[in-house]
Amino acid sequence: FAAALLLSACASKAPVVKPDRPVGTTSEVLPPSGEPAVAAKDPATQFEESLALLKSKKFKEARVGFESLAKQHPEFSGPLTNLAILDAKANTREAAITNFNRAINANPRNAIAYNWLGVLYRESKNYPRAEQSYLQSLQINAENPAVVLNLAILYDLYLKRPVDALARYQEYQRMTNSRELKVTAWIKALEASQPPPAPSAAPGAPTPVAPKT
Repeated sequence: FAAALLLSACASKAPVVKPDRPVGTTSEVLPPSGEPAVAAKDPATQFEESLALLKSKKFKEARVGFESLAKQHPEFSGPLTNLAILDAKANTREAAITNFNRAINANPRNAIAYNWLGVLYRESKNYPRAEQSYLQSLQINAENPAVVLNLAILYDLYLKRPVDALARYQEYQRMTNSRELKVTAWIKALEASQPPPAPSAAPGAPTPVAPKT
C-alpha cells in the first residue's frame, strides 16, 4: 500500500490551466472540519476509504480520513497531496501550498504536487515560482503533457516569452499526437508574431577581412 500512499492516486490527471478558466479554483467550498478523527485502522484501508469518499465528492468526510492519516503517518505523501487538493478546491490557496510542500518533503519526486504548486503560484502571480514548479515536475516526469501545456500558457500569457511558449505548445502537440484547435490557433498566432529570420549570406558571397595592422 506504500506506493498508493506515497503518491496521490486521485490526482493522476494533473490540472491543465486554460486562459479563459483558471484551474485550481471552484465554486465548491468545503464546510469546516469539526468531526473527531476517525478511529485508528489499517492505513491502506483508511487511504482507500478516504479516496473513495473524495471521488464521491464527500469532501468533508474525505478530509477527516486524510487528516487522520497525515497525522499518523506524516512520512506518506499521498494523504498530504489529497489534503492539498481539497484545500485548492476550497479556494484556501495558502493552506494548499503548505500541504503540497509537506507532500513534497515526504516524497521529493511527487510530480503531481509540483504541478499543482505551479497552478497555485501562477494564481498568486508568483510567476517565477510557478515556472520553477512546472520545471521540477517535468524533471520528475518529462512525459506529462498537462504540465507542458501549463508551462506553455505560463510563458505565453504571463511571462510574455513567446519563443519559449511556442516551443512548449509544439512539444505538447507532439506528445499528444493531436492537433487541438485551441492549441493550433495559439501556435499559429505565435508563429505569426515572430520576426522573420535574418537573411543568410548567399553562397560564394565575399567575407569581409579585418585590415592588417
